[in-house]
Amino acid sequence: MVAQALRFYEAISDAGSLSERELVSYFCYMITVELGQPSATAKAVNECFAACDLKVPSRTASYLSEGTKKPPLTYVKLAAGGYRLHRNASDQISSKLGTRRIVIQTSTELRSLEAGFPEGAKKKFLSETVDCFEANANRAAVVMCWILAVDHMFDFVLTHHLADFNNALAANPDKRIKKIGNKEDLSELQESKFIELCRAANIISNDVRKILDNALGVRNTAAHPSNVEIARSKAIAVIEDLVANILRKFVI
Repeated sequence: MVAQALRFYEAISDAGSLSERELVSYFCYMITVELGQPSATAKAVNECFAACDLKVPSRTASYLSEGTKKPPLTYVKLAAGGYRLHRNASDQISSKLGTRRIVIQTSTELRSLEAGFPEGAKKKFLSETVDCFEANANRAAVVMCWILAVDHMFDFVLTHHLADFNNALAANPDKRIKKIGNKEDLSELQESKFIELCRAANIISNDVRKILDNALGVRNTAAHPSNVEIARSKAIAVIEDLVANILRKFVI
C-alpha cells in the first residue's frame, strides 16, 4: 500500500493545506474507495501517513471515532470493525479530486494488474508503462500499453487457439507468412491483420475487435510526431479498455 498511498497523496492538489483530520478522511477514501477495502482502520491510515513521509497523527483513532458522533458525520463504524466514509463525506472528496480521481483509479488498476504478473520481462514492461502514465507521458503510455496488449494476445493465441488461428490464416492468406508456429511468426503479421484473423477464428468477439481497432488507431497517432495532442482522457480511455477487455479478460 506504500506506493498507492504516495501516488494518491501527490494527486491531491492542495494536500499541503489539509489538516491532519482532513488527511485522515482522504486516506480513508483511498483505502475504501480506490483500493476497494471493506473498511479502514487507524493502523491502515497511519501507514498511509508514514508512506508519504508525513508525521503520523497521535489521534487517528480519535478522529475516526469522533467522526461517527459529531454532525456532519464523516464516518460510519462497521459492526465487523473499521470505518467507512459517510456517503456525503465520500462524495465531497470525490468531487474535490475531480479528474485526478480518474487518473488515480487508472493508476491503481494498472498497479494491481502488475502485482498479478509473474516476475519477468512482461511485468517489468508493465511497470514502465505505468511509470509513463503517472509521469503524464501520454503518447508513451498508449504505445507501451498497446504493445503489451498485443504481446498478451500473441501468448493467448499460441497457448489456446493456435490451430484455430492457422485455419483462419489458411482461409485468409497473408503474403508474409503461411503458418504460425511461434511468437516471431505472429510478429510478421500486420497488427490489423492479426486482429482480423483473431475475429475470423472466433478468438475474439466483434466488440473486442472494435476495441482493438480503436486502440490501434490511437496507437498509430501516438507513435508518430504530429500536431495531434493525445489528451489525458484519451490515454485513460485506451488504457482502461485494453486492461479490462484484453489483459484481464484473456487469461493465459
